[in-house]
Amino acid sequence: MTNANDASSVQYLFTFRCPDRLGILSKVSGLLFEQGAFVTESFHYGDPQTGTFFARIVFNDQLLKFSIDHLNDALTELASDLDMSFAIRRADYRPKVLIAVSRYDHCLNLLLTKWRAGALKVDIVGVVSNHDDCRGLVQWYGIPFHHLPVTPATKAEQEAKILELFDEKRAELLVLARYMQILSDGMSRRLAGRAINIHHSFLPGFKGARPYHQAHERGVKVIGATAHYVTEDLDEGPIIAQEVKPIDHAYTAENMVLVGQDTEAVALASAVRLFSEGRIFLNGNRTVIL
Repeated sequence: MTNANDASSVQYLFTFRCPDRLGILSKVSGLLFEQGAFVTESFHYGDPQTGTFFARIVFNDQLLKFSIDHLNDALTELASDLDMSFAIRRADYRPKVLIAVSRYDHCLNLLLTKWRAGALKVDIVGVVSNHDDCRGLVQWYGIPFHHLPVTPATKAEQEAKILELFDEKRAELLVLARYMQILSDGMSRRLAGRAINIHHSFLPGFKGARPYHQAHERGVKVIGATAHYVTEDLDEGPIIAQEVKPIDHAYTAENMVLVGQDTEAVALASAVRLFSEGRIFLNGNRTVIL
């Protein structure tokens, strides 16, 4: 008898979304069974507010009766019936990621460390920066570094170069790892659903310069960070991941900055990992994480 968990088999990731209705899982699981797809992992969620159904399924091809292309054709036919959008890829697929950074390197450093250790399963195709400070760090990891300085007069030209690089490298995600430039509305629209940013979670309470010092003066007791998709509305895109750490009266403003950097780095790395594993589904101005 063939072992469905044979080491020679290939795992595939199948994700889909469709209007919620009775019988979706029955039809999908029935088709997978008929095709011989051995399901090893399955998560789903039906949102009662938006009436949308989301699912993430991992299956093994060891018992497939036909090719993966044949299964894809069968799912395409079912998708027409369910008004479903879906994607199938190998579970070990590594999305191509372009990182943008300015001078602060704490988020970039954690991303590179996790990538080198194999904990972040992406292909980092390059790092772009409007400053030259992080060149040595990036090149030590053997990753191409692109210095693209920017001024208000050259912003459109510089963004065009970033987009050109994004397309040239066939990147699927732009990660703003403390990139201290506001993307234009046009660039935000161009990269909708394909750009992730990080910011401290004091917003909207403490805006502008020295937010940690402002928060210290108010005696805050929790420090956090938010990773979210980039939209035209500054720092208001769908939230992907958040990190918080409690503090107390003994923390100085400088201590708070260090804690804040930790939460920012961890939250951003978590968001990139969720993206790489195909776990993020956009749901209006929110996300579903499966």
